[in-house]
Amino acid sequence: MFLSVFDIFKIGIGPSSSHTMGPMVAAARFLDRLRASPFRAHGLRASLHGSLAFTGVGHATDRAVILGLAGFLPESYDADRAEAALATIRATRTVEPPDLPVLAFDPDKDLQFDYGPALAGHANGMILMATDAQGDVIAQETYFSIGGGFVVTEAELAAGPSAQSGPRVRFPFESAEAMLVMARESGLSIAMMKRANELTQRDEAALKAGLQRIWAVMNACIERGLTSDGILPGGLKVRRRAKAIHESLMAERGLNLTAPHVINDWMSTYAMAVNEENAAGGQVVTAPTNGAAGVMPAVIRYWLDHVPGASVDKVEDFLLTAAAIGGLIKHNASISGAECGCQAEVGSAAAMAAAGLCAVLGGTPEQVENAAEIALEHHLGMTCDPVKGLVQVPCIERNGLGAIKAVSAASLALRGDGQHFMPLDNCIEAMRQTGADMSEKYKETALGGLAVNVPNC
Repeated sequence: MFLSVFDIFKIGIGPSSSHTMGPMVAAARFLDRLRASPFRAHGLRASLHGSLAFTGVGHATDRAVILGLAGFLPESYDADRAEAALATIRATRTVEPPDLPVLAFDPDKDLQFDYGPALAGHANGMILMATDAQGDVIAQETYFSIGGGFVVTEAELAAGPSAQSGPRVRFPFESAEAMLVMARESGLSIAMMKRANELTQRDEAALKAGLQRIWAVMNACIERGLTSDGILPGGLKVRRRAKAIHESLMAERGLNLTAPHVINDWMSTYAMAVNEENAAGGQVVTAPTNGAAGVMPAVIRYWLDHVPGASVDKVEDFLLTAAAIGGLIKHNASISGAECGCQAEVGSAAAMAAAGLCAVLGGTPEQVENAAEIALEHHLGMTCDPVKGLVQVPCIERNGLGAIKAVSAASLALRGDGQHFMPLDNCIEAMRQTGADMSEKYKETALGGLAVNVPNC
């Protein structure tokens, strides 16, 4: 199944692609259903289940659903307009989505958190309902937010990927093995094959503009994070640190007083800058999720700012290569922390970033595949245990360490010839199996791990 680079990298808002962006997208889909319905709705209701309930407040899922039902979308989100809309909705107990009548919706009564067992199908479930004038349900749909901002209905999930055939492309690889075979037979790089697939859906100008837009938003997010300080919202009183660390690194630059390993601090700071912005609800790019949004930008920025010979013209190849790897992981396992833990988020991001860096440093397709495998292998088993359900602890620092692992993986792969013991496909399958066996406590429910081992305040 073809996944576009623009499916893997989506421009949206923090703090979570699955818990913020996904529910907002689901609400938009439900509004579209109501617009096409011959029945006139008078009110709306929503219920959140599984991980969406357990960590929904910390991930701003309630805000996302309310705003989604009012017509807001992640890609065009305006924070000031959203705050004004929330105030109006709470005061009037109604929403006014475009091209629909004013609909009754009291957030305190009509948005329910169900802390019982998750819905069958996926840990991130939500049910949206429309009611008539008497309060009876006249339309209902179950949605699952499956990671990275992707949303499917209950019927779509049951049908499976095979029912979503997608468009025909020149290089329809669904495994890393097939990808390498096609690269050898065609003589093309992974980025070139991915580009050829994308050009079956859009012209060269649109592809270039879209890729440039992705990097521009990523880089702008780094810059905002490097110049912002203060306390992150949510109640943990976590301080932003990227700005102070960056200022310290800049002051030391050129003094020849620091150890070589300080380069790791640069990578960590770029990643932390992004994830502090994400935690604050800022604009980010899913890469492949919001919780892992800092890894890719940090590695690209490290490459551009610290590696001789780097060129911004090759960022497109970096993104295309990374998207090819991200698509394989999503298709064959998961990029959802609620489904497979943080190995599916930061682990996937590190694999993608390692592949992208290896490619722009001149790696062969075999070396690129090796880089991705090394990075993913050394995230296997990583749990998703956000304290208080917030994408802050351990998520912000974890992105920095993911970036460091990605660079190390790319470097190790480039020291070899691409031949290695564990194929990427097997590693992806191991991640899927590990996620299936992992206790629900460690899959974005904030019921285990660091989330329940916090200091008394």
